[in-house]
Amino acid sequence: MIVLYGVTALAVLALLTQIGVFALQRVYPRQGNIIEVAGARLNVVDLGPRDAAGPPIVMIHGASSNLESMRRPIGDMLATNHRVILIDRPGHGWSTRGDLANSTPAMQAKMIDEALEKLGITGAIVVVHSLAGVLGPLLALDYPRRVAGLVMLGPVAYPWPGGVGWYNKLVTTPVVGPLLAYTITLPLGLILAEPGARNVFLPQVMPTGFVKNSATPLLLRPRGFLANAWDLVTLKAAVIEQAPRYGDIKVPVVVVTGDTDNTVSPRIHSRRLAATVPNAKLIVLPGVGHMVQYAAPEVVVREIEGMSAASKAAMR
Repeated sequence: MIVLYGVTALAVLALLTQIGVFALQRVYPRQGNIIEVAGARLNVVDLGPRDAAGPPIVMIHGASSNLESMRRPIGDMLATNHRVILIDRPGHGWSTRGDLANSTPAMQAKMIDEALEKLGITGAIVVVHSLAGVLGPLLALDYPRRVAGLVMLGPVAYPWPGGVGWYNKLVTTPVVGPLLAYTITLPLGLILAEPGARNVFLPQVMPTGFVKNSATPLLLRPRGFLANAWDLVTLKAAVIEQAPRYGDIKVPVVVVTGDTDNTVSPRIHSRRLAATVPNAKLIVLPGVGHMVQYAAPEVVVREIEGMSAASKAAMR
């Protein structure tokens, strides 16, 4: 009887999850266009004037989010005078990917390169946040014609002590992980989304309406939640492999971090990265946490526009 009750409860949760997925996709419809690449379908939002002077700006979000976290506020600010390309990473937002477990940063960088090729984007200023810090260097090193400069916001770049949360390992466990993702993740996640987002902003206060405006609940759909967990549990191995190459980055790099970032340590990542890359500038914002693009958007925009102007001048 207990087994029957358990199976019934799981069936009900699975049904509620599918209803929830349908509702979320109505509340947060796709913004952008789908570009087919090998192994994924990438959702891309193309903002600003197509004929803007200077290089286009490509923005790539981190973990547990989607392109909306880069659109506001800095994407919209930049789009007044620049062409801005916002990308949902493979498996996130409205992008899909065929293999949830084996989409390494190198594979994701290749997918993004293919999408940018189809858009005719070369010599871009690439802006990455948090987990996407692993993608910026790969794009600059492996696809150099694509990148004129890197602006890295609270980036992950090196291995760190510890892991990425027990729940991510649990969700990537065969059978158990998908069972959880397709039953309890969405209803439980709707309860935890607001406090979880607030913690990432500390010590700053999360902007009013952030969870809704950033379409964060899209993360709670089963395949998106699984993709995010796999990204996190495979992240350390990826940075261990690629970190020795950072000294070969040729393009200018600006690293912006908060000195009270408790999500991605500035000492382990940003400071070390800026000391390793030959042409790097480090900006440490006092009293700022992980969401530097929200805490100091004017600083981030100033650095992006400065790099854009320098790139434009170099092309003359």
